[in-house]
Amino acid sequence: MLLLNCCLSLLVLSSCALANAAEMATLPNTQPLTWNEDLSAKMLAGLHQFAERKIDQSIEARQKHWKRDFSSREAYEKSVAPNRERFRKAIGLVDPRANVAMQRWGDDNSPALVAETDNYRVFQVRWPVLEDVSGEGLLLEPKPKAAAFVIALPDADQTPEMIAGLADGIPADSQFARGLAENGFEVIVPMLRNRADDFSGNPEIFMTPQPHREWIYRQAFQMGRHIIGYEAQKVLAAVDWIKARQGAEAKVGVAGYAEGGLIAFYAAAADTRIDACFVSGYFDSRQRVWTEPIYRNVWGLLHEFGDAEIATLIAPGGLVVEYSDVPKVDGPPPPRSGKRGAGAGGKLTTPAFASVESEFKRIDTLLTADFQPKRLVSSQSGTFGSALKEFSGLLGLNSAMSMSNNRPIERRTSVDARDRQQRQVKELENHVQSLVRNADLVRDQFFLNQAMPELRIRTWNMRLRHPTHAPEKFVEAALKYRAHLWEEVLGKVNDPLLPPNSRSRKIYDREKWVGYEVVLDVLPDVFAWGVLLVPKDVKAGEKRPLVVCQHGRNGLPQDVIEGNKEAYNDFAARLAERGFITFAPHNLYRIEERYRWLGRKANGVKLSMFSFIIAQHDQMLRWLETLPITPKWPI
Repeated sequence: MLLLNCCLSLLVLSSCALANAAEMATLPNTQPLTWNEDLSAKMLAGLHQFAERKIDQSIEARQKHWKRDFSSREAYEKSVAPNRERFRKAIGLVDPRANVAMQRWGDDNSPALVAETDNYRVFQVRWPVLEDVSGEGLLLEPKPKAAAFVIALPDADQTPEMIAGLADGIPADSQFARGLAENGFEVIVPMLRNRADDFSGNPEIFMTPQPHREWIYRQAFQMGRHIIGYEAQKVLAAVDWIKARQGAEAKVGVAGYAEGGLIAFYAAAADTRIDACFVSGYFDSRQRVWTEPIYRNVWGLLHEFGDAEIATLIAPGGLVVEYSDVPKVDGPPPPRSGKRGAGAGGKLTTPAFASVESEFKRIDTLLTADFQPKRLVSSQSGTFGSALKEFSGLLGLNSAMSMSNNRPIERRTSVDARDRQQRQVKELENHVQSLVRNADLVRDQFFLNQAMPELRIRTWNMRLRHPTHAPEKFVEAALKYRAHLWEEVLGKVNDPLLPPNSRSRKIYDREKWVGYEVVLDVLPDVFAWGVLLVPKDVKAGEKRPLVVCQHGRNGLPQDVIEGNKEAYNDFAARLAERGFITFAPHNLYRIEERYRWLGRKANGVKLSMFSFIIAQHDQMLRWLETLPITPKWPI
């Protein structure tokens, strides 16, 4: 097994050919290295090409993960159940939900009954979702019996009041929650975490300019959760309430715009109880999801799912996609006084209609004819909410979905949307941090207690508190966890390694050692690069240990050899002076923006920067073994 990402790794190397290393311009059995450009930049350029090629290939490659059975609805849902489960895990939709109850709440200044019209009432509500996590928003309740039920989601930078017609900010014909309520639907409108940065950070340490969505995403991603999953949980908790109150046969739909469209779309794919989905300002090819805000980054998404594949998880439930203008997002909030650090790059722009149409048509290549009722509607004005007629039909209501000019009148004397946003951000922050605090116990249960079950013994008898465990038994038990780490956490490149085509050139000739720059082919467009230092006093047939000397972030191989940098103190050279052979590989995390964008590209196809580093180190160790009389190591 490879030893990766450690400061020192040991091999044993002996060679009669290397005994005369000081006299050689290149290492034995290598071609001359003639590249003169910045090899760290060249390496990243090749890695970007490799990642982009994987993204291009993902549409065809992901089909091997699907085994759809169209013989009946039950057979279909069973056939895609493994895909749905992997999708739920990818977006962090994994926690059991609380028993839900819709609480209508208020006080003298902010009464529970927010507004009332001839057709419906509006309440401010909240509902339990997870432990110490609630949903919060509005309930639009029709006065006659509801025709069907809809969870309507505004964009992240819109409030529930805007799409309910209680507040200014969007055109009347885009107030789709109000339109649904006026036509007999009961509507729940959750609020989303927005793109402001008011509450991102800890005021006792420092605040950051990361948008709230990114602030939660960064914490949650490490814990197998996601801002998308958290908000989908709030939608599904509302579905729980509807089904518990109205029965399993109640028709339920989800509708959303922009970020709300994403959440509606994903929630419908995650839960078969949702009968229809209306998504506006979101659906498109996701091949360039890495250019979007980082809070849309989902591990392994393109490995198995594009928007067309996600649509098939909604099938045979209905889908309406509305092409409309997307909110323009030019990146995170700019740094300003009182904030430290920066948010990640990423933009939102309205895609070409042809791109949306192409992805929508791709659904037909995945499903049999007429298996899923669906429509693609283009908003002539660019605004959203024009396709409610098609959506209502999927829920059994044939209506023109006309909307009156009578907006509901707000009764609250104070509506503190900022305070509500803070509550909701802090709830998710606290939930993630509770996961962090308990993570060691979860890890033990997942790995250590399974690989070494004797450790679960709890007794005050010291002999039993520290039971013996045969190392061989642990190594064998740990194999599947090593595979899990590589394949599911770090990401494994399954492409075969290329022949190394090793090239070298001498770049150092010091009193006690000589150094060679080495380049090895690894994968198409991907190479490994490092510097090998060989003591001059190596004798023919003599064995010497080889130490792999790693540099850190934004470093170069030379940093561990020369310059006496404080973090390294030339330790590769010092070891060579003491008789060790050393190899200093280049690790790709240099040129900050370039390697971070590489990680974003790689994540979509279930890879990370460490996927490439592992492949490079694999090739390095294999090549080092080929040097004369080098012992074989298990790789």
